Amino acid sequence: MARKKKNTEETKVKVPQIDAYIQGAGQVVDEKITITLEKNYMPYAMSVNVSRSFPEIDGFKPSHRKLLYTMYKMGLLQGAKMKSANVVGRTMQLNPHGDAAIYETMVRLARGNETLLHPYVESKGNFGKAYSRDMAYAASRYTEVKLEPICNELFKDIDKNTVDFVPNYDNTMQEPTLFPATFPSVLVNANVGIGVAMASSVCSFNLAEICETTIALMRNPEHNALETLKGPDFAGGSYFIYDEEELDKVYQTGRGSLKFRAKYSYDKSANCIDITQIPPTATIEVIIEKIVALVKAGKIKDIQYIRDETDINGLHISIDLKRGADPEKLMQKLFKMTPLQDTYACNFNILVNGYPKVMGVYEIIREWVKFRMNCVKRRVDFDLRKKEDKLHLLLGLEKILLDIDKAVKIVRETENESDVVPNLMVGFGIDQIQAEYVAEIKLRHLNREYILNRTKEIQSLIAEIADMKDILGSDRRIKGIIIDELKEVSNKYGQARKTEFIYAVEEEEAEEIDDVPDYQCKLFVSESGYFKKITPQSLRMSGAQKVKEGDEIKQEIEATNKTELLFFTDKATVYKSRASSFEDSKASALGDYIPAKLSFDDGESFVTMVPTTDYKGYLLFVYENGKVAKVPMSAYETKTNRKKLTNAYSEKSKLISILYVEENANVLIKSSNGRMIIFNSALMLPKASRDTIGVATMTLKAKSVVEKAYIVDDETAKKFSKYIVKNIPAAGPFAKDIEDPDQMTF
Repeated sequence: MARKKKNTEETKVKVPQIDAYIQGAGQVVDEKITITLEKNYMPYAMSVNVSRSFPEIDGFKPSHRKLLYTMYKMGLLQGAKMKSANVVGRTMQLNPHGDAAIYETMVRLARGNETLLHPYVESKGNFGKAYSRDMAYAASRYTEVKLEPICNELFKDIDKNTVDFVPNYDNTMQEPTLFPATFPSVLVNANVGIGVAMASSVCSFNLAEICETTIALMRNPEHNALETLKGPDFAGGSYFIYDEEELDKVYQTGRGSLKFRAKYSYDKSANCIDITQIPPTATIEVIIEKIVALVKAGKIKDIQYIRDETDINGLHISIDLKRGADPEKLMQKLFKMTPLQDTYACNFNILVNGYPKVMGVYEIIREWVKFRMNCVKRRVDFDLRKKEDKLHLLLGLEKILLDIDKAVKIVRETENESDVVPNLMVGFGIDQIQAEYVAEIKLRHLNREYILNRTKEIQSLIAEIADMKDILGSDRRIKGIIIDELKEVSNKYGQARKTEFIYAVEEEEAEEIDDVPDYQCKLFVSESGYFKKITPQSLRMSGAQKVKEGDEIKQEIEATNKTELLFFTDKATVYKSRASSFEDSKASALGDYIPAKLSFDDGESFVTMVPTTDYKGYLLFVYENGKVAKVPMSAYETKTNRKKLTNAYSEKSKLISILYVEENANVLIKSSNGRMIIFNSALMLPKASRDTIGVATMTLKAKSVVEKAYIVDDETAKKFSKYIVKNIPAAGPFAKDIEDPDQMTF
């Protein structure tokens, strides 16, 4: 009964404490919704944003950092691969989440998934693919992983107090708050996060370009990042549609929309389009589903069959075309109507000192440099303390060198072991740490050679300590260390770009071109730039061509209504159009004024027109300085209906004439001092770049310049055989046998 009464008394004591915790439970209290949200929802929102969703300045979210640090502590930076399940299990010591969430994090970091430009996890087995929605990764018990070599740069000197460590969730071990990454990893690998009321989307950039840009900005804060950081670079490749204005906006503000386009090729023999790279925001399944829907809706009629041929060799979508389909025109429609061309919305929201902040590339690099400078300072300070401690011990050892026998005598004559250290301190005037070090020296080391060898380090240690103190007091030297590390990382891990460029001017939206009738016509272009397209029937019934006073017809060309036309201007620009874009005219009309019709820039004048149907042959650009450039017509061919091409030819010397040749032809060039040469264009090699300066063909003397150039047929060349040269450049003889060279026409 006594025991029972005691229990009852204990129960009566505990009840009031429980009531204190549940006091007010079930009561309805009037409270403003804003206060309720602030007390209950805001802590949760901040926890999600700060501890889960957004990357920090080292480039990692907490889930990434916990996984990689676990693998580092498991020794997976070296050695063999380990089953993913084992790594996931160990990571649970740091990450209070289930194995599925941890394994998904690992998958995204793995090389096999092809998400990251520079993967951090070397993988073996099926890790799925970032570009496929349905290609699922294998279970963790089937796959194996280890850390990629680039992780050496993440953990470098992490044990030298370079970053802060905090207890894990159950306070059983320590984990780093950040990684002391030696390069701006936050910009090297893509990172997307969705928080509460805010999100983050950071695109990836080429490692070598990021390192170069960081070095340039450290040396010159006014450096223009566009000069060294060309644009985003994704693991999946594709084309980046270059828009300098939008890219600069992203670099300045951290926000903007960048366009990406799939990479494809056309197999003429199989009459199919092969797509091998897609935008980073698209997946194979979504693309195929969208194309199938368009075909079913009757919006696209040129596709016969589409299939996914993706295999171990990589992404591959094949589109079989119907007979007569135009692959270029079809792709322009697909780019416009499917995710084969898509936009990446940049939102560089990154945690800095625990607070989310949207920053441009410039500010991110500045924040990273601050962070890295602090890491280097802490590392140098750590090494400095170690060397100072070592120097302190060696200075004590140096005093023992003065009388080794005395030290032995003190130890031997000391009765109690606990008195050895105090007696050495008194006998040699050293402190307790030095005395402890001396007392622990082995008997075999109590010889002069050993002690002399150890004390030789004193001078080098003194010099190293002085150098380290100088580093700690000099931001310039710390930046120099960071720059050297960036160069080393770039040389060791840099790789060629995977994402190529299509310049924005080339990517003007393609016009919808209806099937136009094809018929014979004759094109007339006047000296001042008036254009007329006249049918043979109209031409037979008309008289002389009407032109403005002082103007004259410069070109008469047999063509068809589907002939493509290249209009060259005096500003090294070519405007592209088609004969079908011009209305049929008559001889009695002036025609269309080309600068107005094609919207030439102010001050831009028409030079000549070149027609083509297949972009075969060559253009010869003859310059005043005697040079001639041989450029393939294919250099002016574009996949889209591009209206304008800049840098159509070189502007380093005045252009005299533009000549078209199908294969090779005889070219006559006349200089202002009356000399003349005829050479075959086969003597010149074609140049791929449109604005090439060409090769010297005529040697000019006495301040003369080239003033005329023509294509001459074999009969004419034979007539003037004395002017034919077999090698270029050549000066050529004077044209004395021609009565009036200035009036020559061919």
